[in-house]
Amino acid sequence: MKLLKSILVAVDFTDSSDNVLKNSIRFAKTFKSRITLIHVLPDDINNKKVSDLLEKTVNTKLNALNERIVKEGLEAGPPILEHGNHCDKIVRTSEKIGANLIMIGSGNKLAGDAFQLGSTAEKMIRKSNQPVFVIKNGDTLSLKNIVCPVDFSKESSRALNSAIIIARMVGAKLTVLSVYPPFRYDSIEFNMAEINELRQKEYRQEFKKYMEGFNLIDLDYDQHILGGKPSEEILKLIKKENADLLIMGTTGKSGISKILMGSVTEKVVREVPCSFITVKNEDVVAFELESKIQDIENHYDLAQKLFSKGFYEESIQQYKVCLNLNIMHVPALMGIAKAYQKVGDSENAIKHNSMANRILERIENMKIEQEVRQQINR
Repeated sequence: MKLLKSILVAVDFTDSSDNVLKNSIRFAKTFKSRITLIHVLPDDINNKKVSDLLEKTVNTKLNALNERIVKEGLEAGPPILEHGNHCDKIVRTSEKIGANLIMIGSGNKLAGDAFQLGSTAEKMIRKSNQPVFVIKNGDTLSLKNIVCPVDFSKESSRALNSAIIIARMVGAKLTVLSVYPPFRYDSIEFNMAEINELRQKEYRQEFKKYMEGFNLIDLDYDQHILGGKPSEEILKLIKKENADLLIMGTTGKSGISKILMGSVTEKVVREVPCSFITVKNEDVVAFELESKIQDIENHYDLAQKLFSKGFYEESIQQYKVCLNLNIMHVPALMGIAKAYQKVGDSENAIKHNSMANRILERIENMKIEQEVRQQINR
């Protein structure tokens, strides 16, 4: 099972870049991802000797970092050296190698700066269709609290799906937040409080219906519906929850889609105090189950792992593969019964549990019959 197959990591050999690589390795271990390194040199080096020497030095450094990745037990793609515009080359390379995620540093901003995000990282978020994971300087990704704002757009739905999977995989608490701007109209005097109370009630109903489309069973999560300016409320909650990671769609109802990054997202990622992932047209993580596995025990083990992480629908599919190979595989029957119970399908849970019990009863009767025959033949 691969959830995040390929990560492209941009490095520039600074201390900040080393921190990005450390966190990339940690993240890749959780998701069994392949890491590909990229470094981009300027294309205006006119002296060939200088250019050749610089390329040789960079390639040596990239190969050394690649060895470090391999020593950590991870798959490493061939390191890539490009020349030209930093953002353009990274974005194009991510598309070329089919990366699921780009990991970069936040830039050389100090923690006390009003705007935390570097210009390179901001341009990357604007230009990339792939999700971008921005690591704040000095951050160590020991993920315990993840925040995901939603505005019911398809981009925020992708972000929430990924946030749920990441939270399950790392055992983190997930906080889902949605903010509606209160209604204001100063030209006419009328009961504003009553209007906003009705607005809040309608928004809560919309939020409840929206959340029904996501698998939150057995997940440690919380949810908040707040009225106010979205960017301000998101930043307040991140600080209040002491969040380790923000996962956010880059466009949506509250955004300005024609400039590729919503105004709310732009404000939040510039000032957010933690590392963050932005999601646009592609999911960060998605299930890619190995279809070539034939051994029933491999499918059963995979089903058990999926169940343990709370991926009940996916575990049902793997239990079904086991039963297609052997309809009398009792562990798979019992496993699928538990999974159906988790997703609220009591009818199928009872059906498969009964099948397992009948098979166990038959096996027990066969054992008794065999013992009786042995006694008779003595």
